[in-house]
Amino acid sequence: MFNTHKVRLNRLFRNDRCLDVAIDHGTFNEPTMLSGLEDMAGVTKTLITAGPDAIQMNYGQADLLQNEPGPVKPALVMRVDTGNVYNKVSHRTMWSVLQNARDPVLPAVQMDAACVVVNLLMLPGEPELFQQCVENISRLREDCEHYGMPLMIEPLAMAPNSEKGGYMVDGDIDKIVPLVRFARELGADVIKADPPDHAEAFHRVAEAARCPVLVRGGGREDLLTVLRKSQTLLEQGAMGLVYGRNVYQHDNPRRIVTALSAMIHDGVSAEQAWDAYQRSDD
Repeated sequence: MFNTHKVRLNRLFRNDRCLDVAIDHGTFNEPTMLSGLEDMAGVTKTLITAGPDAIQMNYGQADLLQNEPGPVKPALVMRVDTGNVYNKVSHRTMWSVLQNARDPVLPAVQMDAACVVVNLLMLPGEPELFQQCVENISRLREDCEHYGMPLMIEPLAMAPNSEKGGYMVDGDIDKIVPLVRFARELGADVIKADPPDHAEAFHRVAEAARCPVLVRGGGREDLLTVLRKSQTLLEQGAMGLVYGRNVYQHDNPRRIVTALSAMIHDGVSAEQAWDAYQRSDD
């Protein structure tokens, strides 16, 4: 029997590794996330030229990638849920729902996606939100099996809104590992996980997953810091990176993609990637 699931994963991963640039932030209705994404057509074209392995988008913008002509371009990772967890002000009701309630994976099939991605959110004091996410994933797992579509789960243990005015990552490894394990138990083919406070402990995340783990990037940081942290995470078992703001908010995303790809696919060190980045002419 022809395995469309494997075919799609082959498009997502190159030599079992992947750089996925996330530009799906618009679906969360948080203005601060949109800096650098005002011109989605321009951003998408820039990233296609930069050549990461994948670009993570929502259905309503995916045509900008998939209508681009040519035989070689990044694979599409399509987000299939949305929610209100990233706003600076905590809402009376926290929610996470599928973007297409009737047939949530069909739009990804129609857009020729290589994978779909969905959140598994664990927020303090929000058990109903967690239950919604589990129900979303249970529904998606069935549909992904039907369509032969790989399922990426994004397990996020988050800190209280009151700490920084907006939900932020809780880097406690003892919270991240069980949630990653739970994502695998629910049927994840790929896991997009937060890095722990101490990157050297990431091997525990990789061991719990028993499937490829990509590291979630979060907010923009100093580039050399990003490269050094990325090297540690890759050495600790990450099979790639899912970075957004640390790519598209940079003055030259192509150079960032080149540096990160060299680390992921060629095994160069953070310092070597930094030197190559500085020597680049554009």
